Amino acid sequence: MLSYDELTPPERRLWGGFPEGRFVDLRTGLPEDDRVAEGGGWGPERTIRAAVIAALLLGAHTAQPGAVACLRLAGARISGHLDLAGAQIAHALWLEDCWFEESVDLLGASTQTLVIRGSRVPGIEAYSARVEGTFDLRYSVVESLASSPFNHVSTALSLSDARVTGGMLLDGAEISAPGGWAVAAGGLVMEGGVTCRGGFVARGEVRLLGAQLPGGLFMQGAQLVSPGPGGTALALDNAVGSTLDLSDGFTANGTVRLRGARVSDGVTFEGAFLHGPSDDRGPSLAAPLMQAVDFDLTLARSPSGSVDLRGAQVTSLHDSERSWPDVVELDGFVYGSIKVDEGGERREAVGWPDSVARRVAWIRRSPGYNPQPYEQLASWYRKAGHDDDARRVLLAKQRHRRRTLPWAARVWGHLLDATVGYGYRPWLAGVWLLALTVLGTLSFGAHSPSPVKQGEGAPFQPLVYTLDLVIPVGGLGQRTAWYWPHDSLQWLAYLLIAFGWVLTTAVIAGVTRALQKN
Repeated sequence: MLSYDELTPPERRLWGGFPEGRFVDLRTGLPEDDRVAEGGGWGPERTIRAAVIAALLLGAHTAQPGAVACLRLAGARISGHLDLAGAQIAHALWLEDCWFEESVDLLGASTQTLVIRGSRVPGIEAYSARVEGTFDLRYSVVESLASSPFNHVSTALSLSDARVTGGMLLDGAEISAPGGWAVAAGGLVMEGGVTCRGGFVARGEVRLLGAQLPGGLFMQGAQLVSPGPGGTALALDNAVGSTLDLSDGFTANGTVRLRGARVSDGVTFEGAFLHGPSDDRGPSLAAPLMQAVDFDLTLARSPSGSVDLRGAQVTSLHDSERSWPDVVELDGFVYGSIKVDEGGERREAVGWPDSVARRVAWIRRSPGYNPQPYEQLASWYRKAGHDDDARRVLLAKQRHRRRTLPWAARVWGHLLDATVGYGYRPWLAGVWLLALTVLGTLSFGAHSPSPVKQGEGAPFQPLVYTLDLVIPVGGLGQRTAWYWPHDSLQWLAYLLIAFGWVLTTAVIAGVTRALQKN
């Protein structure tokens, strides 16, 4: 047991202030002397033994009547090992701008609010710990943070602008903060990996805005519940990391936000459940401007809310029939390849009989008309050597665009579609030409025309005469040499001339459109 006579002057200040929760500040007020990174050089006047802190938290000095005991300390060098393993701590601990000589051990401990803010800590071991208030490590530098199954934080885990040079393990932890943030770690720098597996539960938003996670974020099987009916379960906006693994039963009741996130390796939702906000008003996945190498969206079930991938860029997209909800935002989404999962087998999506139809239907889930998703899909088909499929996609684009045009333009569009497929099916012009030629040849061949000038001109040839009518360019000498005494055949001749002009105009317009686009 510690004796009061053994305490140093700064320890006596802390001892006397604890029962009333007084704040003990050992900082000098001079920035050059208060840099936490240089806390190893602070002298005895700023040194507190870890054993003194442990003794106060474990009841060595009782609270004063009418006051709430709390250990509040700033600017101290804490020497020795702060060992609180298995302790039942009834008081809040607030340490600010402190330099720890050794790690903090919370193995199996149960505690109130725990704040270690702006400090340098070699490590925090919190296996099976239970925190009934806020766990706050904002602005601190922690070499490693570990916790494991059956951890419970009833209010929030705050790591905003903290720096953890090792890894952070929260496997099996349960963090509850209904109506607020379960984990607040905006600007967190985590040089090791962040692992939240094995039944990790967060009731409240997990907020990692702008976090730097070079070791990756692993949340396989985790369960995240947003704080409100239209809230966010996981926010990783503008985060930077190597891997984002939200697979193997990962469940989000709320929006998963990856706006502007940059992942150097892969983002995987394989076998995940994205339920989206409970009010069905927000997206299940919002990842506009996200950048990743591999993007795996082979979910266990289709998302209940929309998926927003506007402006996202991925090298490889993996999906399945369960990947996409009724609404998918794809404008500006760029990908290098697509692989589809069918019956547990993953293969390239090109070359399947219904590949184009399925991909066009996928694009049609995007609200309104945007040309970029069609052009991106056609570009991918061309790179894969499937030019025919690319033309089918571009034809689908024109048909979708036609719905947005005024009625006169829609009529012209239908004509282009029927005659030359907007230039992507030029062989249709040959079909029309053949049909008109056969019609004219049979009709004119069954009757005898009258010459314009008796005894002049070439003999009448039904086939040549029909071609002379249908082809508006040049002349074969038949159309001007003969006329029909029968009104029906004369009107047929006029119609063939008109169809010839329309067909020629459509061919030129459609082919020009296709050539300009390609």
